[in-house]
Amino acid sequence: MKELLEQIARSLVDHPESVSVTEVEEENELILELRVAADDMGKVIGKQGRIAKAIRVVMKAAAVNEDRRIVVEIVQ
Repeated sequence: MKELLEQIARSLVDHPESVSVTEVEEENELILELRVAADDMGKVIGKQGRIAKAIRVVMKAAAVNEDRRIVVEIVQ
């Protein structure tokens, strides 16, 4: 899951070397914290949050096979 999110984020930003994803495991939930450069935040979030929502939808669809709940947080 972490690699998928990193690949998606790196394809969107101008500074792919600054992309990092941290996994936080809980009971039946996986929290993925996505960090990008400050000037790339807009590209990851998109207008009215559309890109961020699309990223979350893709990650949730990928998690269906693992029977887990995925939460994607975009942090600075």
